[in-house]
This record gives sequence, C-alpha cells and structure tokens, in this order.
Amino acid sequence: MSSTEQESTDARADAPAGGRLLIGGQLIEAERTFPSLNPATGDVFGYAPDATVAQAEAAVAAARHAFDTTDWATNVALRERCLDQFHQALRDHVEELRELSIAEVGSTVSLTRAGQLEAPIEIVRYYADLLKTYEFTENFGSVEYLGQQHRRWVEKEATGVVAAIVAYNYPNQLALAKLAPALAAGCTVVLKAAPDTPLTTLALGELIARYTDIPAGVVNVLSSSEVAVGELLTTHPDVDAITFTGSTAVGRTIMTAAAGSLKRVFLELGGKSAAIVLDDADYASIGPYAAFGITIHAGQGCALNSRLLVPRKDHDEIVAAVAASFARVRYGDPRDRKTYMGPLISERQRDKVHGLVQRAVAAGATLVTGGAKVDPGFFYQPTLLAGVDPDSEIAQEEVFGPVLAVIPYDDDDDAVRIANHSVYGLSGAVFSADEQRALTVARRIRTGTFSVNGGNYFHPDVPFGGYKQSGIGREMGAAGLEEFLERKTLASVLG
Repeated sequence: MSSTEQESTDARADAPAGGRLLIGGQLIEAERTFPSLNPATGDVFGYAPDATVAQAEAAVAAARHAFDTTDWATNVALRERCLDQFHQALRDHVEELRELSIAEVGSTVSLTRAGQLEAPIEIVRYYADLLKTYEFTENFGSVEYLGQQHRRWVEKEATGVVAAIVAYNYPNQLALAKLAPALAAGCTVVLKAAPDTPLTTLALGELIARYTDIPAGVVNVLSSSEVAVGELLTTHPDVDAITFTGSTAVGRTIMTAAAGSLKRVFLELGGKSAAIVLDDADYASIGPYAAFGITIHAGQGCALNSRLLVPRKDHDEIVAAVAASFARVRYGDPRDRKTYMGPLISERQRDKVHGLVQRAVAAGATLVTGGAKVDPGFFYQPTLLAGVDPDSEIAQEEVFGPVLAVIPYDDDDDAVRIANHSVYGLSGAVFSADEQRALTVARRIRTGTFSVNGGNYFHPDVPFGGYKQSGIGREMGAAGLEEFLERKTLASVLG
C-alpha cells in the first residue's frame, strides 16, 4: 500500500464502510450510494456505490473488449498465475474479509472459518491447481471415410462474457464459485453483488484490481439497487452466459429474459430438502443434527434440510429430542465467538419467515419452540414445528429461516414419496443403521446432492447443484469449469 493510500485509509477509519466499483480495470468511486445494514443491529453499516445502467453497460463493454482483444481466453499459464495471485490476496486479507462478513452478512465468527469465507477461498486454489492438469483438447483418433483417414478432436474454448449474479446469504462462496471456474475457463466476467451484501462482494474486486495481473476488463464488479441493472445483464447481446444464485422465482425470470438471445444459463436456486430418519436410526444423534443443521446462518441456506421426515410411531420421541437440541442453540451477537446463530439478513426476510410460521400454526402444525422475533437487529428464534402436513405451505415453500418442519411418515415408500413431493430437488439426507438400506432410499430421492448418515459432500472438487426447480447446471469441481466451456469439434485429413 502506498503512503497516499495509507493516509486515505486512516482518514476513513471512523467513517462508515464503503466500496468501489471495478469497471475496465479501474476502481470507481460512487456518484450515488445506497445503504448496507448490519443485520445484527439494524443500523447502517456502510454505503455501497449504486451503479447506473450506463455503468453496467460500460462493464459489459469492458468484458467484451477484454475477451475479444486480449489473450486471456487462450493463455492458460496466465490464468493459472492470476488465480494463484488472487488466492494469495484472499488469504492475505482474510481478516478484513472476515470483519465484512460478520458486519454485513451477519455471519458468526465460527462460520467465517468454514463455509462463509475460509472454505470458499479454497475454491480459487482448487481451480488454479486444476489448470495444471485439465485437458482442453480431447483426441478422438482417426477414422476412414471415402478412402481417406480423418483425424478428429475437440477443443474446449471459453464461452465468452459471463454475467454472474449472486445472492446475499453466502456472498463469498457464491461469488468465488462463479468467478474462479469462469476465469479458469478463460471467460471474462461482470459480477453483480446482492443489494443486501454489496460491500462484501466489492471487496473481491478491490483485491483483484490491486493484487493480481488479471487484465483490465476481465473482471468487473458492480453493486446496484436498480432492478434495471440486473435486467441489462440478463438481456445484453454481448453477454454470452448467465450464472445466477437466488430464488426460483427470479431464476424463472432470468431464464425467460435470456431466451431471446439463447444465452447459456446456469441457475442455483431454492430448496426444500428433506432429512429422512429411518426406523432403525440412532434417534439420539438426530436432535443435534437437525437443530444445529437448520439454524446454521439462521437457516439462510438453500441446501439446508428444512423438512425432517420421521416414523409416525416415533414422531413424539424424536420431536422431544430435537426440541432439547434446539434449546442449546445459542443465538445473538455474531461477533461473540460463542454464538452459533446470527440474524436474518433484513426485516423483510424476518417478516416473511414469521408469516410462514404463523400460517403454519393456523393450518394445524404444532409450535414446539420458537416462533418469535427478537430485537434489536433481525433475529428470529430457532423454531420447531411438529405434526406438519406434507402438503401444507410450510412443507412446500422455501422458508430461508431457522424453521424446521417435522413430518411423520408410515414406511420407507411413504418417506420417499413425501421427500420427492416438492418442486425442488437440491439436497437431502437419510439416517439408518443399515448403510445399504440408506443408500437404497438415497438413490430414490430426486436431488442433486445427498448425505448418507451425516456424510459431507460440499467441497471445491465436488459438483453442486439440483434437480427440478432447484436449478440448471453445476458449480464446483471439473463440472463447474466445464459449464463455462464450449466444445469445438475439428477434423483434418491425414496426408
């Protein structure tokens, strides 16, 4: 950091946090801003630059120019070096990013050491390493045709300009799971932050601009409160692909908008995942798994198991065990290292969660514990609902809050039917003393990811994504890289 930059940083030490747009390699100060709130207090944490449609247009133009005029798409060694630099910058500034994630996202300290920050940073490491071994050419050998030998092969090329739009719940994970593979593939990117967590995403752009050799325009980072900015990114003729994480409703809108130009669309959307407890499972272990699983990050996770399917004859026993674990979930100030659960992101989201819980109780579900707002900030009590009808709203709609619905079933076939009775198909789990029985059930569930007896599938080298209305495509792993590659088939006549 230069002395001028240090003086500027010192001068702003007591001021609200702010950020800058990254467009065409330039960090741009805001002409206008919008507030970002600290969800643990409800107070303004900082002000983010409110990008205009014209600035979004400039970002797309910069990405297009960089793709068309630089060697980024063809220079694998450059991409590998730049991803190495980006990973190092993330590691070097992890404490600054941690503070942002706690203050703006509402993440607890412990969660920043896992899925909210430190684990996502390793996605960048994974793709930098993958470039060392990944084959961008696939040889199909030769065949005889009309008396001549023809050599055939496929070259995998970057798709082009990517519009990457992320949600608020895990902004580092979502941004890096899009940025890293897109850059590794040779694409250029316009990354749009979620309006609720803009400063966290803008910080990634700052690191790229200051600490990497990524050419100007290859990465552009925007934050905006304007719906029109997102609309421009999804319809612009110079955007070749869209990758979006968010609600299924918005995903449908994006898919419709992209249809006019037949853009490639990758969608990571909602979930209503079910954890199935078979009748031979260890019930004592289910309580902590269910309670602490649904309350991590206040339930704001698309793949969390928000339905717990239990044998009807043991419903009350299992509910009692889960309720005891719910009582041990410590929520409050996310800066406190003993806190397990932080706040919801906004009053709007808290109102949505509370409304769903109230309607569930009115529809006949039993409120075992929780079901109330907690002030200050946007906290909501860990909430357990029992005896839930599998056809009810609370069993079908994504809540995105710390709310678990316990649903009784009659036998294995009934459990599978209930688990699959959803427009979503993102994740799920099964518990049984018999692994083969568990696997038989797991293979009947129509989801993109699944946990057997607590197995963890989430890692940079493993594809993540869903069936049905939980999305299209996969993130992470080699599959995540290949979402950003086009395949060009070539053939030549052997002499």
